[in-house]
Amino acid sequence: MAGFLFHEVVFGPVRSRRLGLSLGINLLPSHAKYCSFNCIYCECGWTPANTRLPQELPSREEVRWYLEKQLKQLTGEEYLPDAITFAGNGEPTIHPDFPSIVDDTIELRNILAPDARVTVLSNASMLHDEAVFQALLKLDHNIQKLDGGTERIFRLINNPVDPLSFGSLTENLRRFHGKVIIQTMFLRGHYRGEPVDNTTGEEVSAWLEKLVEIQPRSVMIYPLARATPVNTLEKISTFELEKIAEKVREAGLQVEVYQ
Repeated sequence: MAGFLFHEVVFGPVRSRRLGLSLGINLLPSHAKYCSFNCIYCECGWTPANTRLPQELPSREEVRWYLEKQLKQLTGEEYLPDAITFAGNGEPTIHPDFPSIVDDTIELRNILAPDARVTVLSNASMLHDEAVFQALLKLDHNIQKLDGGTERIFRLINNPVDPLSFGSLTENLRRFHGKVIIQTMFLRGHYRGEPVDNTTGEEVSAWLEKLVEIQPRSVMIYPLARATPVNTLEKISTFELEKIAEKVREAGLQVEVYQ
């Protein structure tokens, strides 16, 4: 069973298949996952049943201190990152000070690592919060998850912990008016006795319809690369992913396949 966690507020830089050399920011507890989704492929494992906001989240002041310290050290080593990425042990936009932390991060980036792109890897569950939404608009790379085109696949793959409809999620993604990058994990397998496959013609068509409505800046598609909580999941081949990518290009959107 998967259960990899980040134990630092600021970690890396790590080599990312999508972002290059990425310095990570974990706004969540260091000893447990905390997320609004319970994705069946998550490297951090299952979301604990108790989803109340933990008390041990790093403060805004702590995040700024750790980030400034690490960026100054990397400047001295001439090893500055390509990206500064909000990621970590769950959904970063859950942090109550996320908008203010974004402002601090952009300020430090401008001073200490002006070429780095401030980035988020998010599941789009907090887009209803206007302060979060406006903060995301400030980022260089606003990367939001969309793992399917139907309510059924959304619930099977992403398992939202709190009430959230697929329709409201996609409606909020449309509100970015293109200032968003969509990331999609393609997989197949079984979960709770049901087949899970977002690569079928029907599911890909439904997903493409949502992409055309959202009109993202670009689309990132990728297969499983790490251990998952559900052991029946299958990695999708590059050949299949490229066929899906071609359909995205035919719809007039930019897309990259990552392995």
